[in-house]
Amino acid sequence: MHFDLIDLRLLLAIDRLGSLSKAATSFPIALSAASNRLRHFEQRSGVVIFHRSADGMKATPAGQLVLDRARQILAETEKLKETLNDLNGQRRITLQLAGTTVANSTFLPAALGPFLADYPEIDLQLIERKSADVLSAVQSGEVEVGVMDGNLPMSDVIPLPFRHDKLVLLVPSTHVLAEKASVRMKDALGYAFVCLPPERAMQRFIEEMAKQNAVSLKIRVRAPSFYAIAQLVAENAGIAMLPEAAALRHVRELPVQIVALDDAWATRELRICIRNWDDLSPHARQLVDHLSRAP
Repeated sequence: MHFDLIDLRLLLAIDRLGSLSKAATSFPIALSAASNRLRHFEQRSGVVIFHRSADGMKATPAGQLVLDRARQILAETEKLKETLNDLNGQRRITLQLAGTTVANSTFLPAALGPFLADYPEIDLQLIERKSADVLSAVQSGEVEVGVMDGNLPMSDVIPLPFRHDKLVLLVPSTHVLAEKASVRMKDALGYAFVCLPPERAMQRFIEEMAKQNAVSLKIRVRAPSFYAIAQLVAENAGIAMLPEAAALRHVRELPVQIVALDDAWATRELRICIRNWDDLSPHARQLVDHLSRAP
């Protein structure tokens, strides 16, 4: 049989208001037109939807089943409208992604570019935190998706593979450490460092690692980005600790050299973490799926 969404909305209005005339007024639609629609619907379906009485109209048992299914159909219709509005940019979606300094500054920009191109309705907020705080934000539901150090013990989240990362030293080509293939962090703590600002998550981690060697970093200058740090290193302002992915770019352009770190904590696996797949919003699911597949 044929019916349209107006028929279903009319049925639900009659059920809600208990009166055909009140339902017709609420649309608005002429009472005669509403009566014809209801009569034709019942005739085509072969089902009596409502009992008529002096007190009004009440759904029959069979009619109640029809009304329940009508509610489901209209609810799915609204979801389809929202999806179409999302896809054509009429409704903006904001996603928050919490990541470490390394993730936000090296791997995520390249991975997120194609995702944002495919989903123009999404506005993405990148939040930078140290790994423990990323984990806490995901566990509490503050953010749906995080990218953090996979070596950190995780509980109440689902970890997914993302990238492998190594911290390395970046030194001037003429520096004494440039002659070495690798060193431990304690062997570099006697030299002046070029660092990120103290509030940056990676910088806090580096300074914590230095304190574990009972030595504080000798910070000569702080710079706002990996590129600015590499330029200062090239000018012999000091040495620096950077993600290998960032350091490799600067080695090709500047008179600097990479020295590997032998410390176990310097090699890290970055992981995507979510609290529960079923609790993710549709767009967050698309983001996680994209990040887990992005080359």
